[in-house]
Amino acid sequence: MNNNSHRLGTKFIHAGTVPDPSTGAIMTPIYQTSTYVQQAPGVNLGYEYARSQNPTRKALEDALAVIENGKHGLAFGSGVAATDAVIKLLNPGDEVIAANDMYGGTYRLFTKIFEKYGIKFIYVDTTDIENIRKAVTAKTKLIWIETPTNPLMNITDIKGAAQISKQAGAWLCVDNTFASPYLQNPLDLGADIVMHSATKYLGGHSDVIQGALIINDDALRAQLYFIQKSCGAVPGPMDCFLVLRGIKTLHVRMKQHCENGVAVAHFLRNHPKVERVYWCGFEDHPNYNIAKEQMRGFGGMMSFVLKDASMEAANKVLTSTKLFALAESLGGVESLINHPATMTHASIPREERIKNGLADGLIRLSVGIEDAEDLIEDLRVAIEAS
Repeated sequence: MNNNSHRLGTKFIHAGTVPDPSTGAIMTPIYQTSTYVQQAPGVNLGYEYARSQNPTRKALEDALAVIENGKHGLAFGSGVAATDAVIKLLNPGDEVIAANDMYGGTYRLFTKIFEKYGIKFIYVDTTDIENIRKAVTAKTKLIWIETPTNPLMNITDIKGAAQISKQAGAWLCVDNTFASPYLQNPLDLGADIVMHSATKYLGGHSDVIQGALIINDDALRAQLYFIQKSCGAVPGPMDCFLVLRGIKTLHVRMKQHCENGVAVAHFLRNHPKVERVYWCGFEDHPNYNIAKEQMRGFGGMMSFVLKDASMEAANKVLTSTKLFALAESLGGVESLINHPATMTHASIPREERIKNGLADGLIRLSVGIEDAEDLIEDLRVAIEAS
């Protein structure tokens, strides 16, 4: 069955899954095994050792490829592990152009782990792709972008960045976690690698840690598979089963995330105690037209700052909500509220955060799929108590 010919809902439900040939089970079994019996030395049924291959993981990796309109999928133990594998494609002396607004764990991996191995990271404002072009040198081997970004919801022109990367002979990797494959497919726009923290929208239920890479190029897939197998940051079969299950409802969840996101974003913008709302669905967002062109909707992620920009006021909101749980992560069915400066982005030095527009009082929301009216009331009470 050619899943790529189907509409989104059908694609997500059927991606990578076929009834189990031995039992007819409609759900992919959890192959909880570490090794496989061989018929003779080197003669097997396609599986040798579970770090290298697992049938449950294979089904998930096939599904990841389908939902991103790609050829190959690879699953990892976390989103950071998937990012780690991409950087391991590089050699000392290589340069990476990266967005100056990104997940704090990515920044920490780049600066604290890989810089000491001689890889140079150049951070630019990628909302203007000319900044990417100006940063390219003969040593540029990778361009790394998030769009929308975490947590300021900045938008980068993927197609434009892909043109620059191809001219430079570099790979373009897009962290597509915030959008999910329901809203955006970077490979279709010229990206070489798509990365997901599958912990978030793909899993969708805050019950699994996992990462993913999706690629089209056979040789690039071979390199990344070698890294996956050799370094061993692979997910277990139960985790793969959970993400496979999550993908089946991605389209219905994302519809509600988007619908609730519209309602909550406009409520916040119209509240007299809110100074600014960061959400890429506003028509006056700097790159709204690009977002509208490369995305199918604007999602449920947003951030805001109160007019009283003090930490005291922000803390009052963060600790007063009842439905929005104060927690790291995002993309689950339940709504979460987060303080990037002390939580998800604490690994970025304060002066860097401030320079890039991430204020101490910034509050990030992952708007879940509860009833929007209840979420708005929860925020209204918390904000008015601040």
